[in-house]
Amino acid sequence: MSKLLIQESPVMIIPSLAVKIGLNEAVILQQIHYWVSMSNHVIEGRKWIYNTYKDWQQQFPFWSESTIKRTIHSLEKQGLVISGNWNRTKMDKTKWYTIHYEQLEALTDLPPEKPVIETELPKRYDTNQPKQPLPNDDRMKDKTIERNESPETEKLVEEVINYLNEKTFSSYKPHTKKTREYILARIEDGFTLEDFKKVIDTKTREWLYDPVMSKYLRPSTLFGTNFESYLNQKMVYKSLQEEDFDLNE
Repeated sequence: MSKLLIQESPVMIIPSLAVKIGLNEAVILQQIHYWVSMSNHVIEGRKWIYNTYKDWQQQFPFWSESTIKRTIHSLEKQGLVISGNWNRTKMDKTKWYTIHYEQLEALTDLPPEKPVIETELPKRYDTNQPKQPLPNDDRMKDKTIERNESPETEKLVEEVINYLNEKTFSSYKPHTKKTREYILARIEDGFTLEDFKKVIDTKTREWLYDPVMSKYLRPSTLFGTNFESYLNQKMVYKSLQEEDFDLNE
């Protein structure tokens, strides 16, 4: 058997991800995800890993350091990777990385909480045959099409959007289809107005003045599949040390 065939840890490539973000980017993002999933470094509610470009090059010996640096910068520019410096001293320039999983979810064509399941139609509903009326059975109605919100639900949606706009200085509309879908999905999960406000407050406090993260203060991110995680997020405050400040400025 050839020594070049799977006798060491393989590099994972997800074809659909590579199509969306680039081949090199998909390879490195998958590797970052692998290490992040095993990390014990939790800062500001996220798991982080740290590496130098030279360390990354040891994991990807088929690329130069410049190629790796360029690829990571591309991931940062796409908003998929967040980098920072959580070292004890400012002299240590080792970069820390985590994945912006909310932005990664936004690459999908449909909200992940409502996947499309393709099923074979019964013969009596074969599209090649003359159309017949559907049985008058409420259990067969598509709730996503015939969802009639009560006045209380309508009011709740408006209150959520108004609160979001107030806290983030935005101007989202309560009647936008996609915006409503995210909020209504969480309402159907049993979450209340106070839950929405808590998530908005938590993430606004964390992201509003961050030039990279502030753009994610939007309904698709806040009220998506990570809503419950945000709701239960424990705020972590970084303790500042003397070396964190440049006293020469």
